[in-house]
Amino acid sequence: MSSELSTALSGASLQGPVKDFETFCEAEIERRKNSGQPFDPSLFEDAVDLVIRRLKALEERGQA
Repeated sequence: MSSELSTALSGASLQGPVKDFETFCEAEIERRKNSGQPFDPSLFEDAVDLVIRRLKALEERGQA
């Protein structure tokens, strides 16, 4: 896992949609770093954290 995502994903119960999202984020952060376009890893990590919190809330309610 990339260091930028380790904080956002630490402690996440990596299963179901959260695991799928983690896999996507790992590939996406590398793609964006290598694209030559401006990229803010901190903003990306904040967005990842927001989505993970939402997915965990849905899982807890049995909706994910």
